[in-house]
Amino acid sequence: MIIDPITLIVALITISTPVLLAALGELVVEKSGVLNLGVEGMMIMGAVCGFIVANQTGSPTLAFVSGMAGAAALSFVFAVLTQFLMSNQVATGLALTLFGLGLAALLGVGYEGQPIPEVAKPLPDVLAEIPVIGPILFSHDLVTYIAIAAVVAIWFVFKHTRIGLILRAVGESHDAAHALGYKVVRIRILAILFGGAMAGLGGAFLSVVYVENWVQGMTAGAGWIALALVVFAAWKPGRVLFGAWLFGGIAALQLRLQAAEVGVPVALLDASPYLVTIIVLVVMSSDRARSALNAPAALGKTFHASG
Repeated sequence: MIIDPITLIVALITISTPVLLAALGELVVEKSGVLNLGVEGMMIMGAVCGFIVANQTGSPTLAFVSGMAGAAALSFVFAVLTQFLMSNQVATGLALTLFGLGLAALLGVGYEGQPIPEVAKPLPDVLAEIPVIGPILFSHDLVTYIAIAAVVAIWFVFKHTRIGLILRAVGESHDAAHALGYKVVRIRILAILFGGAMAGLGGAFLSVVYVENWVQGMTAGAGWIALALVVFAAWKPGRVLFGAWLFGGIAALQLRLQAAEVGVPVALLDASPYLVTIIVLVVMSSDRARSALNAPAALGKTFHASG
């Protein structure tokens, strides 16, 4: 069995796009000091809203906008409950996921297997025909390029703009930010809405572009992977991109191994992307724990040397 590395790279970029979008949105939410565990529910809402609108209107653009709006509406419920009614963020996020999965299943009744328009590629086909780099760089849809551009944009905002500084200040010390006159609740609500819209865009991409169908529960844990990627990336956009591509690469590889009917149980192949994610998180957590344990000793040595 020979796996074409070029098609594998193209596939991993496509597969990773929904998770990348959702993870970037959650990164912004957590930077504001809020933990939203409802990413899975928001993604599935984006998937069903996007697919329904694509089927009814024939417009992929409206489909993506509707997916973002549907998920943002769900995230607004989370924002009201946690920021105004002061409900527990963990419990509310879990409830949001369950509610989103149930509501999406209800809305999607009768839409399984329904036709939707094909999403046009933004770049000329002649560019995609360039050997090697053509398929890898120029054969994707617009949302994939938006996801990669969002990595750079979010990094730049956090690193070089006043908005990023304010958002980080709110997340690190909301009391200090409030004392400086910043509207902490308003800023966090806007961050939550942004996170919901990004998760919804990822869900709409999943149903309208990647699968081109609506299937109940089609996110299949992608929202939870997005949450794990934020931790894996240590809240840095560049590392989120790397983690998403790692997950996408393993997922693309296991699909090709299944097609080749290798002598490995299908269930194990299906679980491999999630197993690798868990292993990476465990390794990173152990490294951070060792660093934290070694820090006091290093500090003592520095103090002794300076003394």
